[in-house]
Formats: sequence, C-alpha cells, structure tokens
Amino acid sequence: MTSLSLYDKTTSFGSVYTVFIMNRIQVLYFFLIMPSFLVHPYMIWGIIAIGLFTQINLFILSKWFHSRYAGGYQGFVDLLGDKPVRILAFLSLGLLFIKIAVLTLGIGEIVYQYIFPSMNSNWFVLFIFLICYYIASQGMEKTIQLVVIVFFSTFWILFVFISFFFPPTAAIHDLYPLYPIEWTRDSWRGILFIGSAFSGPEFLVFLAPWLKPKQTILKSFTIANMISTMEYLLLFLASLFFFGPAYLNQIEFPVIDMIRYLQSPFFERIEIILISIHLFVLIFGLSIFLLYFYGAARVVVGTAAKKTTRLGFLISWLMIVSGVIIVNEWFWKSGDKQILLLNLQIWFGAFTYLLVPVSLLAVMKWKERLS
Repeated sequence: MTSLSLYDKTTSFGSVYTVFIMNRIQVLYFFLIMPSFLVHPYMIWGIIAIGLFTQINLFILSKWFHSRYAGGYQGFVDLLGDKPVRILAFLSLGLLFIKIAVLTLGIGEIVYQYIFPSMNSNWFVLFIFLICYYIASQGMEKTIQLVVIVFFSTFWILFVFISFFFPPTAAIHDLYPLYPIEWTRDSWRGILFIGSAFSGPEFLVFLAPWLKPKQTILKSFTIANMISTMEYLLLFLASLFFFGPAYLNQIEFPVIDMIRYLQSPFFERIEIILISIHLFVLIFGLSIFLLYFYGAARVVVGTAAKKTTRLGFLISWLMIVSGVIIVNEWFWKSGDKQILLLNLQIWFGAFTYLLVPVSLLAVMKWKERLS
C-alpha cells in the first residue's frame, strides 16, 4: 500500500492562520440562511449576546491549548485514555458525516437553484469531493495554508452588502420591535440557530499540533469571533432593511436573493460569480473535515500510530461520497426530511460547541486533582 504523509508536522502556523481558519469554518453555510431563521429584528440582540457568550467557550478552549494535552492524538490519550478516545472517535464519525452532508447538500442546493437548475445534484457532490480529495491528499499542512487564499478571496464579499442598508424602501421601523413582545418557540429556535452558527472553534482542538503553542491563542479566537459576529450582524441587518421582517421568513436564501438585485455594467448575474467564489470556503472546510474523518476512523480501528495509506484515505473518501449521495437521494430531496437533517445539524452544532470545551476543562481539572 502506498503511504501518504497526511498528518506530518514540519512547521507551525501563527495567529493569523488561527483567525482565518476559525472565521471561515464559522461562516461556511449558516450565514446564508440565517436571516430567514431569525426574521425578528430583536434577534439582533441574540447575535450580540451569543457572540459575547462564546467568549467563555473560547477562554476555556485557550486554557486547553496551553495545557500539555494539546498535542494531537497522544494528548487526548494521555488525558482520557485509549478506550474512551476510541469511543469518542466513533461517535464523532457520525457527527462529522452529518455536518459534511448538510454543508455539501445545502450549498449544492444553492448552486442547483441559481446556477445549474437542470444539473443532477449528485454530479455537484462528486465534483466537489474530487477537488477536496486532491487538496486533502496533499496533507494537513498544505490544506491549512490554503485558508489564506480562501479568506482573502471571500471576505471582501461582505462589503457588497453595505449598499443594501440604503435601498429606497428601507425605513427605521424595519428594525422594530427591538424587544420581543412575547417569547415564542421560534424565538428559542432562533437562539439555538445562532449558537450553532457560532460553532466551529471546537474543531480547532484537532489542529493543535500545527498551531504555534506560544501564540496568544485567546486573542486570535477573539478577533475571529468579532469578525464572525460583525458578518452575521451586517447580513441580518441588510436583510431586514431590504426585505422587511414581514417578508423575510418567506424567502429560503435571502442573502443570495439580495445579490440578484445588484447591477453591474460588466456582469449580468453577479450572484453566479459570488456563489462560485464562496465554493472556495466549502472546499476548504470539507477538505479539513475529510482529514478529520479519516483520522477519526484510524483511531477507531486502532491504526492511529501507523502510517497513513492511500488506500485507507480513498476508502474513507468513498464512504463519505457514497453516504452523501444516499442522503441526497433518500432524504435531502424530500422537503420534510431535509428540515430534519438541518435541525439535527443545528442541535449537534450548538451541543458540541457547548460540550467540548467544558468537558475538556472538567477532565483536565480532574486529572490535576488526581496528580
């Protein structure tokens, strides 16, 4: 079997990479559908509140990064033991697959509706994963380096939405009520969605071997979190001004529909260009998650200490691709089941973001007391 050097560590990456990775993972997909989930103007405070609350999680994560356990697989084994790590790796395979499937099919649906309405969506899945296979097969280090291109290729899109703050129909009353008249089930659902939208930093614990141990990790986390909060607020406010809260919940992809109203003397359909550029973020995120999935699978079968192989990585890739296509055919194309999968990801995203940092801190404190 031909070996691959997927997880070799020859260099470390500084705080700029930490900021870029965390921010792009946070805004992979949910920011595209966030306005239609939140709808009510008072959810502006929800975004701000959750953005501030996540600083607690980021502070806890920073404590873990400065501990002696932030050393990859062996660090987790030293902290939890071999058998618990294998059990957790097995559970993470399911969580990773759901996240991969929702991201791929969610953005794939946007491509299908706005760019290639006559294309079989399974071809999009295969095309995206072929690119991800190539990138991920270059190893974790080169995949991490890609984030610089991804960030600067996509971050500027945010400024396109500034013009939507000044449409002729915009009025200050579009932001009313700023406080809820009554707190409903949809309000709780919106808060849960925001919490899931801010998830992503917990995945950085698996990149600890490649991130500089002496960097000010909390500062990097804070900067990335501020950028994500600003992006969510800007897009939600722009959606409220452009569509109004009464019409917003009737639109599936308000962020994309806003772009369709932009006019340019050079391009007729700007949304096609911007959607295509956003695919860079999807490819980067899926490449990282593909490496995570293969790494977790190796832990489950007990080969984490051995060299990675091309055959093993290919089998892992085939499992994901075939699984996503099955989900697309049996679940995603059905509206009700699609909502079920999306709700699962919302719950799992919020749950893991809350549980992972707290659990790591609790186990570290417990180990310190035992020693």
